[in-house]
Amino acid sequence: MDFRIKSIATFTLCLIIFLSSCTTMKQIPNDKAESDIKAVMKMQEQAWSDGDVHQFMEGYWKSENLSFVGKSGINKGWETTLNNYIKGYPSKDAMGKLTFDVLEMNRISADAYHMIGRYTLVRKADKPTGLFTLIWKYIDGHWLIVSDHTSG
Repeated sequence: MDFRIKSIATFTLCLIIFLSSCTTMKQIPNDKAESDIKAVMKMQEQAWSDGDVHQFMEGYWKSENLSFVGKSGINKGWETTLNNYIKGYPSKDAMGKLTFDVLEMNRISADAYHMIGRYTLVRKADKPTGLFTLIWKYIDGHWLIVSDHTSG
């Protein structure tokens, strides 16, 4: 009888330790996560509108695994994405004033969001607009874009 009680107690303790290790990352409340993501987007709008592509890129995951899908196809990597932005928008006038409108925002896991939105650039000669789909991940204490699909 004593052996059974010890076995049950040992099993229960092991189960508690196992279950607690499965939840090492606490989920950030939706409203906090969403406001933090939108704050990154506000920073990006301002940086872009100021002509600061490098600051704008701070919203992206600095990894070779970052994916960007646009008119030139599928591109991988933070550096590639930065260079494509610099090439495509060589001056502050070419960049214009950027605004984002979030159309949908859905949590897909404890540390990831799926977002659909619209961007608009206001420039002297035109006002291009298009849609984007972003995957945001919470990495090292920051919400970052890990995948961007933008169409004009």
